[in-house]
Amino acid sequence: MILAQSVAELKREVARLRAAGRRIAFVPTMGNLHAGHRHLMQQARRHADAVVASIYVNPLQFGPQEDFSAYPRTPEQDRALLEDARVEVLFFPDDAAIYPRGRAASTRVEVPGVSDMLCGAARPGHFRGVATVVHRLFQLVTPDVALFGKKDYQQLLVIRLMSADFGLPIEIIGVDTVRDADGLAMSSRKRYLTPEERRLAPRLYATLQVLAGQIQSVAGNGFSDHEARAAEQLEIAGFRPDYVSVRRQQDLAIPGPDDRRLVILAAVWLGRARLIDNLELDRKTAPAFVP
Repeated sequence: MILAQSVAELKREVARLRAAGRRIAFVPTMGNLHAGHRHLMQQARRHADAVVASIYVNPLQFGPQEDFSAYPRTPEQDRALLEDARVEVLFFPDDAAIYPRGRAASTRVEVPGVSDMLCGAARPGHFRGVATVVHRLFQLVTPDVALFGKKDYQQLLVIRLMSADFGLPIEIIGVDTVRDADGLAMSSRKRYLTPEERRLAPRLYATLQVLAGQIQSVAGNGFSDHEARAAEQLEIAGFRPDYVSVRRQQDLAIPGPDDRRLVILAAVWLGRARLIDNLELDRKTAPAFVP
């Protein structure tokens, strides 16, 4: 695996891959890699001849009271995982490579609407930071395809819309969430959990599964009572819910009575960890409304 730390080094390696006729897949990360990231790299290999990964903890997507300075950084462990996953190039930039005019002076990229709801409402400016850094990385790596985990469902939609709006010739692929055996979605912030909190954490996904079953028998789009009950159950269990919400998959809008392709999204606090999760469902046989 080639380590590229500067923009010049990255461009040289990308040019080498292009000269060899290689199709390039790109997986951007913030490091502290785990089995979920390994799965992303494996899926990337299925869609391309060469895989480029990046590790950059992007300060623009952290709020003033969030965990930027404390975010886990494990560079040696990360490099070993990427080597084992047969990644061709690791781009490991510093701030100057990503924001050459400085963070404060750099152009921002924002996707209105979808960036302002759910996690965007709880974390103002977060998705502006995400869109800005991903756009910059896309311009530097120039991949044919880029892969993102579906655990960050709203982020995936922001990136899809940003790429479409700018006409970027990049295929965006969402990859299913990798889970521990008890159902907890793999996450870099999982290490913030105490042993007791870790035992409780799978209740989040279990609650979404119960809610999905309830939705299948709801006429039209009368989900609000079920959403509120799920949030209440999580709070009783020991979580601090930010939201539990049923949305349309394609744009995260509130579903209409005839919408079938839905996603349940949730964000909760458990101790120091903010956990997010989601569950897609297709209401192919949703019952008709009976007055």
